Amino acid sequence: MTTRDAALRILHLEDDANDCELVQRTLRAGGLACELETAGSRAAYLAALAHGGFDLILSDSQVANLDGCSALELARLHWPAVPFMFVSGSAGAQDAAAGAAARVSKNELDTLVPAIRTVLAREPSPPGPDARERYVGAMERLVAVVQELSLARDLETVMAIVRRAARELTGADGATFVLRDGERCHYADEDAIAPLWKGQRFPMSACISGWAMLNARPVAIEDIYADARIPADAYRPTFVHSLAMVPIRAQAPIGAIGTYWATRRRVRPEELRLLQALADTTAVALENVQVYAELEQRVRDRTAALEAANAELAATNLELDAFGAAVSHDLRAPLRHLRAFSQILLAEHGEALDAEAVDYLQRIDDSAQRMAQLVEALRQLSSAGKQALQPAEVDLGALARSIAAELQAQAPQRAAEFVIDDGMVVHGDPRLLRIALENLLGNAWKYTGHRAQTRIAVGRRLAPDGRTVCFVQDNGAGFDPRAAGRLFVAFQRLHAESEFPGTGLGLVTVQRIVLRHGGWIRAEAEPDRGVTFSFTLGG
Repeated sequence: MTTRDAALRILHLEDDANDCELVQRTLRAGGLACELETAGSRAAYLAALAHGGFDLILSDSQVANLDGCSALELARLHWPAVPFMFVSGSAGAQDAAAGAAARVSKNELDTLVPAIRTVLAREPSPPGPDARERYVGAMERLVAVVQELSLARDLETVMAIVRRAARELTGADGATFVLRDGERCHYADEDAIAPLWKGQRFPMSACISGWAMLNARPVAIEDIYADARIPADAYRPTFVHSLAMVPIRAQAPIGAIGTYWATRRRVRPEELRLLQALADTTAVALENVQVYAELEQRVRDRTAALEAANAELAATNLELDAFGAAVSHDLRAPLRHLRAFSQILLAEHGEALDAEAVDYLQRIDDSAQRMAQLVEALRQLSSAGKQALQPAEVDLGALARSIAAELQAQAPQRAAEFVIDDGMVVHGDPRLLRIALENLLGNAWKYTGHRAQTRIAVGRRLAPDGRTVCFVQDNGAGFDPRAAGRLFVAFQRLHAESEFPGTGLGLVTVQRIVLRHGGWIRAEAEPDRGVTFSFTLGG
């Protein structure tokens, strides 16, 4: 015995109370000073392993919900350096094949203490330099695999990375990538020295990958023909003699990674840990693939919806263009004729008509004139939205002075002051910018008509973000700022027709032109205190 006899701690996996007492008596009778902790179930065994601190583990070949081989695998996974011995009532080739340090029959408990002393007397061989170097190299490879998986965007890429890495990390002769498909295992991919089961599906209960998923834990089997969990007939056509299988995802596994060897081989604990780390990383990669696929599908759906909306919008625009062309072409002549003949009737036959008839003819002429103005406004609106821009350097100040002169010439009796900045050079379509300024200045001219002194300013200022903002300001009727949202809506007017006549399309046309130049337009006003239209032209 070594000096550690006095503090020996033993974990005993046994669910039969009588056998527990017999083992305790045997240990005391053999002079083995120890503390014995008994675990009678899988849960109690796992809890004891999690706590640790044992020098030896004794195990029956089967407790209520845990078999001996599984107990050994769990022990290797948690405490690979702690010796594991079977104390079993049945011989069972399975126990011997599982790779325990020793096996003692319950019918020969007198051999238990000598067997324990022999096992504890063995000095564990520390890993040599080659083993340490291999492990470090495997860890470095695992880090590289994690990086590769983080960039994978589809299942095929993930499987290609994992199947190759599984062989490299463990020195295996083959590897499989298994996905859970309901109650079946789908052997989705493989990388091996000879064909395995790629593309095939097996019941979860009939293959070791299903066992790893159902139990949510890894398994290593040194001799596949000595383990009852292995369907031997399925393996006979293959090269496999030893294997390791780990689940993908600890909670509700979605697959498994298997590695296989052509010669009988005991899987080292560190190899199983590396394989499980690969599987854990694979679980994250698969979730990323699913998220990425969902995002791609959303983009495709959104793109399809936008394309459908654009197609519908294009069709609507074509209809509007056709309508605008019809309005511009087909209505102009009838309106022109209506006005011309009503004026002829008044001029040549006015004396023969009574006052009421003359009033009716004048109303017809006024309505025809207003209709002609509306047709022109629709033509401008259509033109502002569909024709290609032909940008050039435009002096807005010079353009504004030209329009102001035309307005003043139409009503020379009005007292008006135009204040227009110099050097207002912008980049835009000259024709469309003239239409925009004509509408803005015409608007200002109209709504200052009741003022004794009209004042209209056209200028520019620098916004906080550094962009140049142009403005047209007047001292006219203004409007309630709460109604500003209706300004740029077709046929929406903020003043009565009898007070300020108009088409309700001028500002809509201005907004369309400004938006086509990549800018914005806003209005600030108060009732009876004028309005300021501010706008940018992009850039």
